[in-house]
Parts: sequence; C-alpha cells; structure tokens
Amino acid sequence: MSDLKVALIGTGGIALANHLPGINRCPGAAVTALCDVKPEVVAAAARASGVTRTWTDPFALIREADVDAVIIATPNRVHHAIALAAIETGRHVLCEKPLAMSLGEALDMTERADAAKLRHMTAFTYRFVPAMRYMRHLVHEGYVGPPWHFRVQRFQDWDRRALGWRQQSSEAGTGEVGDMLSHRIDYGHSLIGPIVRVAAQTKRVWDSRVAADGREYPSDLEDWVGCLATFAGGATGVLESTKIATGRGEGGRSRDYCEVNGPEGTLVFELSEPHRLLGSRRGAAQLEVMPVPTAFLSDGLPLDPSVDPLTAFRWAQNTEFVAAIREGRPAVPSFRDGARAQAVIDAIMESARADRWIDVEQV
Repeated sequence: MSDLKVALIGTGGIALANHLPGINRCPGAAVTALCDVKPEVVAAAARASGVTRTWTDPFALIREADVDAVIIATPNRVHHAIALAAIETGRHVLCEKPLAMSLGEALDMTERADAAKLRHMTAFTYRFVPAMRYMRHLVHEGYVGPPWHFRVQRFQDWDRRALGWRQQSSEAGTGEVGDMLSHRIDYGHSLIGPIVRVAAQTKRVWDSRVAADGREYPSDLEDWVGCLATFAGGATGVLESTKIATGRGEGGRSRDYCEVNGPEGTLVFELSEPHRLLGSRRGAAQLEVMPVPTAFLSDGLPLDPSVDPLTAFRWAQNTEFVAAIREGRPAVPSFRDGARAQAVIDAIMESARADRWIDVEQV
C-alpha cells in the first residue's frame, strides 16, 4: 500500500516516460489516478500502467480522486487553472514547464501554493543530469571565479513533423522559447543568477507542420530563438535553441551545450555525456575531462546500472518532489523558479516583437 498517492493529469509521452516511472520507483509512492481529455489517450495510459482509476475531466479528478499530489503535464493553457484547483483542495503540485502562459499566472500559482503551505515544483528536468548538478556545485564553489560569460545551445532536428498543441499559440503561448529554451534559461538562473535584460530574435520556418498521416496543420509559433542576456552580477549570456537544425537528431544525443567562463577557469556541460564535464583552469593548454563524482550520480535512490543515464535523470525530479513532500520542505526547482523563467520568456517574446532590449521583471 502506498502512503503517497499521485495523479497524472495529462498522460502523453512525457508523463508516461518520465513521471510515471519516476514516482513509482520511490518507495511508498505510486501513481494511482490518471486523466487526459482524450479518452483514447487515457485508455492507452491505463493499459500501459495498470492504473485503473481514470478521468477525462481534470477538475473532476481533483474533486473525486483520493490523491495527495498531482502532476500536470497538459497543454500550457490550462496549467494555471488546474494548479489552482489542486491547491484549493490541498494537493501538492508538480507542473511541467513552462509554468504558465504569462508571468502573472505563474506568480498567482506560486503565491497561492505558498499561502496554502503546499509543496510546489516546476519540471526543469535537466537540472537533475548528474553533470549539471556537479557543474552547479563547481560554479558556486568558485571553480571559474566570478562568471564572465554563459552560453547555451539546444539544437535538434524534428524536421517538419507536427508538434500537436505545441505549434498553436492558443494552447502553448510560445514555441521553442517555452518548450526548450525555458530549460536553458533555468540553467542560467541555477548556475549564474538572475537574468535582468534580454535582446532576442525569433523565426518561424514552417507555417504548417505535417502529421504522420500526411495532413498539414497550421503552426503560428517560432521554430528558432536567439537571445543575448545580461545577468544581475554583470555576466553576459548567449542562448540559442531550435528544432530545425538539420542533421542534429533529437533527444539526449542531440546538441545540448552549456559553457561558463570566468577569470579562474571554464566549465562545459554536454547532455550527451551526462557523467562528465569538460573543464580547465587559468593557464591550462586545453579542456580536460572531469568525471562526475559518485556523490552527484544518485538522486538518493539506488543506482541501476542497467538504466541508460540519459533516461535515469528524468526520474530524479520525481524523487525530489516526493522527498520535499515527506520532509515538509520546499521542492527545488519550485514554482518560483518557474516564474523567474517565465519572466525571461515574456521579456524574450516582447524583445523579439519590439526589436530592442527589454528589462526582465524580477521575481
């Protein structure tokens, strides 16, 4: 019998690949309820998971299901409403990124969850890659000195494949900015500190995308984003993300790069190598491989060497969520971290529209 019961609201690929196994591997925790507005999707999730209690109305689930927490993996448009309903009934909430459709919504979610003294978490999954955890430790310990430069790249090749609700501004709010750059914005906040100013450009290459059956569906969101940033401490940033980098592939083996330079050294993270960094100190001739120490490889649960490390880190966010609930402490990253990223997302989109530098509202 599980002592912590969790509902998945939104049972698409992310929920089943990340959150379902992530929760179920935590001793004493289990996913016990499922919801998706598409009956065929929730039925498939029930077959795959063995969870028999299902709903097609998220608000009915929140009213009726005997659960302690909910995980929201729905289109961005309904994050705010579902989160508030869960908070009002005393459920802890883990929500996929981007947290909301606007900074106002994100702050409302944060403030209401805090007022209710509930645990809240934003699914910035890549924070839990062992190499990123180690990189954060080293930066904060002064390995590079006061950071000068921060740069990130997320390059994938999804070609013209249909993205479903993610290519509709009414459902997603933003395209590549909220979907993939949001994680890299969070890298910056976690490693360096607040981003205070941005100058950005976006581009949509495909006005329609093609589904597996050959039908075209309109797309009104950006396929590429490039951004210059200034951090509160004076460091500069360069951020770029796209799903149309031809030949780059997709997933964990595609380009996910993060570099920090300072007066004392340089550190480089690459997702495709989740158990090592590259680094060098002042005066070194070249970057050297830096294996991640054992202490940073585990999320507190036993390591399973049979599991691909590019899969295992995705479950660690759920370990953190469960631990925060049980220990009565804030989860990291929280809704407030999601709101900080949302402030940058909003500023990037405004900058791209206005073609000028924009100050980021500080959270």
